[in-house]
Amino acid sequence: MPPLAIVVMGVSGCGKSTLGARLAAEFDCPFLEGDSYHLPESVAKMRAGQPLGDDDRWPWLDRLGAAAGDALRADGMSVVACSALKRVYRERLACAARAPMRFVLLEAEPAELIRRLGQRPEHYMPASLLDSQFAILERPGADEAALTLDAALPPERLAERVTAWARTEIAAHSL
Repeated sequence: MPPLAIVVMGVSGCGKSTLGARLAAEFDCPFLEGDSYHLPESVAKMRAGQPLGDDDRWPWLDRLGAAAGDALRADGMSVVACSALKRVYRERLACAARAPMRFVLLEAEPAELIRRLGQRPEHYMPASLLDSQFAILERPGADEAALTLDAALPPERLAERVTAWARTEIAAHSL
């Protein structure tokens, strides 16, 4: 099987971490939580209700992408949870990983995301930053290797769909 990283992407509260952990278990590969790669200064900025700018994101994307690449070279595959809101961010991740990446965009209604964020008070990302995330979100283009799913689906159903799609992607690129 060729090395492959799957990036579960979307705005805060869409279920990236839940789905990513489930997929990593399914594929028996490492799961990288993008939040863990933020610098303390960036976390403090978000906690204070300030959106990150590109200058905050570049080093984060480089660290996360490199870790994803290292993990997939060691284990053949990795799963990453990362907002990856802009195309240029997805390109940066793939460049840092030096390996193929596939993206899964989880979409949800803002009201549902606000509800979900309210259920995780220990997280640094306040619901007040959702608007800034939606403002920069660039849905994957037709030329990007990406799958878009409704985040309202149960995690097990999402995992089934991504697993089937990923196996098709792997098979297509193994030929």
